[in-house]
Amino acid sequence: MNFSFFSGELARASGEMLVIPLFEGETGEGSPGLLAQAHAALEARLLPAATQEGFKGKSEQTFVMHTLGKLEAERVLLLGLGARARFTPEVLRLTAGRAAKTAQRLKVRSLVFALPGGLDASATVRAAVEGLELGAYRFETYKSSAREEKNAPRLTTVKLALAEGEKTKELEQTVALAQRVAEATNWARDLINEPPNVINPERLARAAQEMARQSGLKASVGGRKEIERLKMGMFLAVARGSVNEPQLIHIEYTPKNARHAKQAPVALVGKAITFDSGGLSLKPTDSMVDMKTDMAGSAAVLGAMKVIAAMKPPFPVHAFIGACENMPSGTSYRPSDVLVSRSGKTVEVTNTDAEGRLVLGDIITWATEHKPAALIDLATLTGACMVALGHYLTGAFGDHDATVNEVLESARAAGEEMWRMPVTELQKDALRSEIADMKNSGERWGGATNAALFLKEFVGDTPWVHLDIAGPSVSPKERGYNGKGATGVGVRTLVEFVRRRAAQLEGSEATEAASAPTAPAPKARPARGGRARS
Repeated sequence: MNFSFFSGELARASGEMLVIPLFEGETGEGSPGLLAQAHAALEARLLPAATQEGFKGKSEQTFVMHTLGKLEAERVLLLGLGARARFTPEVLRLTAGRAAKTAQRLKVRSLVFALPGGLDASATVRAAVEGLELGAYRFETYKSSAREEKNAPRLTTVKLALAEGEKTKELEQTVALAQRVAEATNWARDLINEPPNVINPERLARAAQEMARQSGLKASVGGRKEIERLKMGMFLAVARGSVNEPQLIHIEYTPKNARHAKQAPVALVGKAITFDSGGLSLKPTDSMVDMKTDMAGSAAVLGAMKVIAAMKPPFPVHAFIGACENMPSGTSYRPSDVLVSRSGKTVEVTNTDAEGRLVLGDIITWATEHKPAALIDLATLTGACMVALGHYLTGAFGDHDATVNEVLESARAAGEEMWRMPVTELQKDALRSEIADMKNSGERWGGATNAALFLKEFVGDTPWVHLDIAGPSVSPKERGYNGKGATGVGVRTLVEFVRRRAAQLEGSEATEAASAPTAPAPKARPARGGRARS
């Protein structure tokens, strides 16, 4: 989309639709200035018409009215934000997503979006831009009707109307960042929504390489021989049942500044089971239908790397991904097999459908060998986390409080809700094996914590956060900026985490430079053949 700022009377703003988000109670006397302008231009008919239809600005309420030539815009769209006291930027992001979906249904190509006043301008601009971009997303690659409507009108132009103040360079930079984040999230959604006969491990690796080349990142991809050389016994076992070869993916961002390049990297690890049948512990059909999305963690990591490359943080960022399929065949790994991990720990297999943690264990071990300052893994790991938190919350695990809190604060700022879950030694008995160092799956109770405890065995002393995105990786219905299908959850949080770390480091470097002692001025030298003057 093409975004720009608009200042002036809304009645004169050119665009096919005028969008005005409103808080509950703002449709009566003392309406906000932007709404009052539109109401006056429509000969005081807007608010009575909205009230007659029951619109009060409550959350998720919508009202559309034709302007009949009274405004430059053909329609006015009022959207409810709910109570101002409960407002967060995510509320506006979801509302902007609804605006984009309404524009699609009405075949609107351009709109004017009035930003609500009395709020942080940068936060509202970012939320609106991301919500509009995310809300306009559609995955219709394989629909004949979509191909026939290839040239149908699409939302391409948006003017942002500020309630107060004027555009600044900072707001323009905010728009640019929000667009990059939303576009990367939509790119991740595409990867997740593609069918598994298209996005297999090799195609995922190729997509990672293409992204890296376009973004100026270094990409390394290895196959089965490289995985064998690295002695990743758990990864190899999971991959054994599929005819599609496993892929080991490493994407690197390194700052050009030599001093910054020597900083400890941030490591991002994404689960990449491009299709999960459950292996010999075969899933029922209904549970298998959506298992093309079992690589959502890797898609989020790759999407975040697209943005990180443009942000250029003052420290390295690495992405580590092990991609394979979990399939049943004569060569599949079996329940009761004992596997040797890259770390040397042995694992008794009790359930071949607990495969993601096996691959992640070897990949996390490999990532920690790069001595990261922090490691974050994203994985659609357990149905148990969905049972606990539902479709819209990510479970966050980790025992390094500072890093966990940093991730939670980043998620809150990005509008991706997370809830901290326990990683307690009390559950460790569930993974105890009689014949190996541990089992890959324990009892049903505390399943999400058991999976996190398994991963923790491969982390060592690295500050680590595990994000179980099994619930929010796929939306079961249309909601705000999400349609039914992949959400790209995690991209925004990872970008915000890196952005905040970069700002913190740059701030500390600026402070050090300002407090550094000033070198004394050189003494004056006597002129040749004479005396120095005092």
